[in-house]
Amino acid sequence: MGTLSILSFVGFTLLVALIAWWSTRSTNENSADGFYLGGRSLGALTIAGSLLLTNLSAEQIVGLNGQAFTEGILVMAWETLAAIAMIITAIVLLPKYMKGGITTIPQFIERRFDTQTKSILSVLFLFAYSFVLLPTILYSGSLAFSSMFDLPNLLGLSQNATIWVCVWSIGIIGSIYAIFGGLKAVAVSDLINAIGLLIGGILIPYFGLKLIGDGSIGEGLSTLWNEHPEKFNLKGEVDSEIPFGTIFTGMILAQMYYWGTNQSILQRVFGAKSLKEGQKGVILAALVKFLIPVIVVLPGVIAWHVFDGTLDKADLAYPELVRKVLPPSLVGFFAAVLFGAVLSSFNSLLNSSATLFGFDLYKNWFNRNATEIQTVKAGKRFGLGLAVVSMCIAPFISNAGSLFGYIQEALGSLSVPILAVVIIGIYTKKVPALGAKIVLIGGVIMYLISQFGIGPMLIDAAESDALAKGISGGSKAMSVLKAEAYPHFLHIMGILFLVNVGIMLLVGKLKPKETIYEEIVTDEIDTTPWKYALLAGAIITIMVLSTYFIF
Repeated sequence: MGTLSILSFVGFTLLVALIAWWSTRSTNENSADGFYLGGRSLGALTIAGSLLLTNLSAEQIVGLNGQAFTEGILVMAWETLAAIAMIITAIVLLPKYMKGGITTIPQFIERRFDTQTKSILSVLFLFAYSFVLLPTILYSGSLAFSSMFDLPNLLGLSQNATIWVCVWSIGIIGSIYAIFGGLKAVAVSDLINAIGLLIGGILIPYFGLKLIGDGSIGEGLSTLWNEHPEKFNLKGEVDSEIPFGTIFTGMILAQMYYWGTNQSILQRVFGAKSLKEGQKGVILAALVKFLIPVIVVLPGVIAWHVFDGTLDKADLAYPELVRKVLPPSLVGFFAAVLFGAVLSSFNSLLNSSATLFGFDLYKNWFNRNATEIQTVKAGKRFGLGLAVVSMCIAPFISNAGSLFGYIQEALGSLSVPILAVVIIGIYTKKVPALGAKIVLIGGVIMYLISQFGIGPMLIDAAESDALAKGISGGSKAMSVLKAEAYPHFLHIMGILFLVNVGIMLLVGKLKPKETIYEEIVTDEIDTTPWKYALLAGAIITIMVLSTYFIF
């Protein structure tokens, strides 16, 4: 990275920070609404940008392109199907959430069930953030920078030492944004970085295709299509990362959990100035999400061609491609927007963690008489502590295998029971808190037993049996037999979701809630829905489905 690149990186990063500070200087960050919800003043464009940057970070870009490197474009299902989940969230769930004027999803659970259920849910969210998402974001961002810009040679450090330096640098700066700036600072910086990342992200496939096509993008696409047709097949086989059937079972559930119940995502929308702005922001983000595979999937396929399918690690596909095709004059700019994307996901989760602790745990279990200022300060202190913990854990994520696969499989333990509790909480009136507690605790245990107990045991047995029959350990036949020995984790998520819902309904039948839940309607914001929400959602859904017909 030359002097010009370093100056452009530092300059763009400082510019984003300055704009974020200027935009939030009049927001009272000592009030709960000011710190956690940006004073309920966010517009549709800011919400859309913040949603995209909260979701789109190094673990997404590096991880999905790594999967595309080996699997092809079938992994785009994680992105395109997300658009449908976002539409459902905007049209069906947001009106129910925002009419109640809630600040957190656990707050809704408390109203519907009880305080203990809310606390269990908050702890599950915080567990996911601290041990899965925050460390993975820090590690993947550090891996991208280390490989992409050859930082070990630049800094004169080992690869491992460079990862530690990057992790702590990103973590400290992200903590400053999230803890001292509040949601509005996070959201404003997200919007700026979102625009930069979309521009910078498109440049990678642009230059990659020109490299393949000797200066012609069309020739580059034609070469990829003709020489690697298997990479453009959306129907995943049974032993692939995403077997085709999983998009109808666990994948849509994982998407609904992420976009419809995940606090770090919905907090951006809860900060909207009205329900209409919230819906418009989510639907606009869904439209962009439909187009995102150009950034997070296509480069992986390009890298497969450019590097002849030979890299030490699939997750290096994107960083190595960037280093090969991006002109030196643009390296600093791209580094800055990627840095902003990593910061965005990190500080968004950190801000949500502070919100969950301050609102849902501190006030109920540590200081019932806490003032708003005390609650905010407690949340900030907790966020700082969580940041330090995640920075200590992050460098060890290198042992977890595929980044994106690790995130999705690990979160499956939480997403299934949480989604079941939220859905039953919204659409039933008599299921008691007991049913929710059983599912939140038992659902996690069932998933962990199935994935890390029963599953490995059956797969090992199938492998031993196959080897005894003379089937090679690394053959296609072996991978198919192992995949058939136990359902894919997304199928397991689908099965356990039905089990969890069934348990809650059974408890509701045997021991119904004595006091019928009545929805609370707030007057804090305008809850008039956007009149074009259904039409816009239908158009985007048709666009997503048409993609599957084309491929």
